[in-house]
Amino acid sequence: MHSPNTSLYTSLVSKVLFPLHERLKQHDSVALRRQMEQSQWLPPEQLEALQLRRLNELLANVGRDVPFYRELFAREGIPAGQFKSLAELQRLPFLTKAVIRAHSDAMKSTQARGLARFNTGGSSGEPLIFFIGKERVSHDVAAKWRATRWWGVDIGDPEMVVWGSPIELGKQDRIKAVRDTLLRTELLPAFEMSEAKLDGFIAAIRRKRPRMLFGYPSALSHIAKHARARGQRMDDLGIKVAFVTSERLYDEQRELISQVFACPVANGYGGRDAGFIAHQCPSGGMHITAEDIIVELVDPHGAPVPPGQAGEIVVTHLATRDFPFVRYRTGDVAVLDEGRCACGRGLPMLKEIQGRTTDFVVAADGTLMHGLALIYILRDLPGLASFKVIQHDRARTEVLLVAETGFDRTRGESLIVDGFRRRLGSQVAVELRYVDNIPPERSGKFRYIVSNAQ
Repeated sequence: MHSPNTSLYTSLVSKVLFPLHERLKQHDSVALRRQMEQSQWLPPEQLEALQLRRLNELLANVGRDVPFYRELFAREGIPAGQFKSLAELQRLPFLTKAVIRAHSDAMKSTQARGLARFNTGGSSGEPLIFFIGKERVSHDVAAKWRATRWWGVDIGDPEMVVWGSPIELGKQDRIKAVRDTLLRTELLPAFEMSEAKLDGFIAAIRRKRPRMLFGYPSALSHIAKHARARGQRMDDLGIKVAFVTSERLYDEQRELISQVFACPVANGYGGRDAGFIAHQCPSGGMHITAEDIIVELVDPHGAPVPPGQAGEIVVTHLATRDFPFVRYRTGDVAVLDEGRCACGRGLPMLKEIQGRTTDFVVAADGTLMHGLALIYILRDLPGLASFKVIQHDRARTEVLLVAETGFDRTRGESLIVDGFRRRLGSQVAVELRYVDNIPPERSGKFRYIVSNAQ
């Protein structure tokens, strides 16, 4: 059990320190979270009315201030901000990574100030650079915060984050270190999974006794498996929930994490580009953040799929007027859940999410490493449209590259080979092969890290 002082400190953080932090960053996340905690109980038809109102506000705004959409609406004769139903959204073309790359400057609102540059993790093999404004950040923080509180934990409760993004790992400056200390969150870098690293992760988790874990399902399940193999108990720490995201969560991973850490596993689905799309509640429903996000499911030809059928997830994020994501094709496949959740929330739900997976790779010395360690070398190279990494064995890794005209082959090839050898081993053969396109697996799914190494 946690002492009353723990709850007292958590209350101080969630009600005073974190709101102050957000206000200093000019974020409206505190007020937005409170609104969302009310609107989540609205019936579906009222949520749809809210979506339509916000959609029209977004389209009117971007039709005026975003050059790309101003030109598009004029050319297609689309009455921005005057839709009578959500179905009219289908009048707009899809937004793809290729379209964003080709029109990045024209996608920015002329009114946007202080945009932050982001890029996707690249697990799809198609890295993307885009921009996010304070409005979007505020809404995403609020959505994640609301979902966190569903599980009886809050900002300020001790948290252990097992993550691998250089955005997080590259900002360990003094201010962030102080903030993390105040918020009681600690970061464990998830790229390398050697036995020594896993031992260190287990020791760190035991020392911190977190109320919540957060990380990749593959990384948390590796830690759980290692603890079990070591005979190290992790079920006596008082962990209330393990939040997982960024990869597909497999049943065996959920079972292993839940058993070893003696807590439920809460699945989350989304991305830096598409936003915080859905999160699982304690009753099991994968609730869409409907106040901020409209989800469509379409077939390979772009037509809407009927209820109960699998389709590609297409997202319109309603808080992106600075750099709009309207009918954005995620490349992920899911089925809408037609039922109502036992929790009573009116938020629609997803089921059978088949988000792309990112495999682990094995270095020449046997060190297990997250596939993202290689993806981050590739994703920022200018002119590289897509890629696929195939690790044939510990000694040989093949990289398929789809290059555009701006790709500097001499420099790019050197960066790839040097970077891969730094991670996998100096003697590893790194073979680069240029192709016109990346083919899917025989199953029809796309995997951009495939490791056959043992």
